[in-house]
Amino acid sequence: HNFIKTCTTMFSVTSRRVLNTAASSSVYGSRNGLTSFLPLRCMSSIPSTMKAAVVREVGDAHALKVEHDFPTPEIKPGGVIVKNQYAGINFIDTYHRKGLYPRDLPFIGGQEGGGTIAAVSDEAAAQGIKVGDAVAYSVFGSYAQYTAVPAAKLLPVPEGVGLDVATSCVVQGLTAHYLTSTAHADLIKEGEWCLIHGVGGGTCQWAAQMAKLRGFKVIGTCSKGKADIGGSLGCDELIVLDEVPGTSYEDYESVDIVSRVMEVTEGKGCKAVIDGIGKSTMDISIGSLAQRGIFVSFGNASGAVPAFPVLRLIGKSAYVTRPKLLDYTTTREELVSRADEIFGWLKDGKLKVSVDTAFPLEQAAEGHLYLEAGKSKGKVLYQID
Repeated sequence: HNFIKTCTTMFSVTSRRVLNTAASSSVYGSRNGLTSFLPLRCMSSIPSTMKAAVVREVGDAHALKVEHDFPTPEIKPGGVIVKNQYAGINFIDTYHRKGLYPRDLPFIGGQEGGGTIAAVSDEAAAQGIKVGDAVAYSVFGSYAQYTAVPAAKLLPVPEGVGLDVATSCVVQGLTAHYLTSTAHADLIKEGEWCLIHGVGGGTCQWAAQMAKLRGFKVIGTCSKGKADIGGSLGCDELIVLDEVPGTSYEDYESVDIVSRVMEVTEGKGCKAVIDGIGKSTMDISIGSLAQRGIFVSFGNASGAVPAFPVLRLIGKSAYVTRPKLLDYTTTREELVSRADEIFGWLKDGKLKVSVDTAFPLEQAAEGHLYLEAGKSKGKVLYQID
C-alpha cells in the first residue's frame, strides 16, 4: 500500500482507479493484483530526501558539499526519475562551480549520469520506457542519488556496454562526436590533417579516435606522463610535451609545436584544430592552421581564451568557432543518431574508452581537484550508492 501511495500521484484519475482495483485484489494475494493490471511505474523505495553534492556558494572545489537530506526531485510530465549509479565529472562542471558559467544557487552539480529508471510518467510509459531500464543522460543535477530526466534526453544503454562506459559517453563522447563530425563545418576532408590538443585526457582521447575513424590524419599533443595513453590512440604523429613542474599539465612552451606541425604537414598546416585547453594553446592553434582551416575552441582547461581581433585570421582566411554540445544535440533524432554511432563503435571494438577513476560521491571535492590538477588519463566519475 505504501507503494501505491507513492506512485498514484503520477497517474491520471483513470490510472488511479486501476491501481485501487489492483490493490484490493492484491490484499488477498490474487494473481489478478497490481502487477497484472499495468506495468510497474515506480519503485517503492524512492525516499523523500537523498544524498547530493550541492553548490550553495560558488568557489573552489570545496564549495561542492555533500548533503544527505536534499529533496528528491519530483517526476514531471513526460519524464522519469533515474536512480544514478554513476555521474560523470567534466570541466564544465568546474566552470559552473566557480561561477564562470553562472547558475541559480543552490544547485546540484553535474550534468551527466547513468543508472536505472526508478519511476516513469504516463507519457514516458506510453513510449515503452520501463522501470529498471538502464539509461544514460545529460541534464543538470546528476551528482545525486536521483535525477529527474525528460524522456527525450534518455539514451538506452545497449547490452554489452557497461553503465560506467555509457555514462562516460554522454558528455565527452557526444562532444568528441560533434567536434569531429560537424563543428568543423566540413572544412576538413578525409586524408587531411587535424591537430588535437590534450589527447592524453578525457574528451580528446575520444576525439583522436573518432577523427581517425572519419579518415583524418591526426597530430596529437600530450604530456610525458600521458604518453602511454596518447600513443595508444592511433595518432599519425604524437607531440610529447614536458610537464609544468609540480603538476600533470602539459608545458606548451617546451616544444615548438607550430614548427613541428608545419614539418609534419609539409608546410601546409592543419585544416582543423580541436582545442579544449584554451588560453595556453590559442596562439599555437591559430599558428598551426592551414589556409582556410578552422580553429575549433571548445574548452578552457588552462583558462578562458582571451579576445583577439578577427583581422588576425586574414593571413590564411581562417575560421574560428566556439561551439557547445547543446547546439549539436538540438533534437531527439540528432542526439540518438550521435549516440547510436558511438555505441556501435564501442560494441564493434573500434573505440576504446578509458575510465580513469571512480570517486565515491562523498569525495565530491576530491573528484574536482583531481580533474583540475590534470591528473586524469581518461574519464573521471562519481560512483553513487
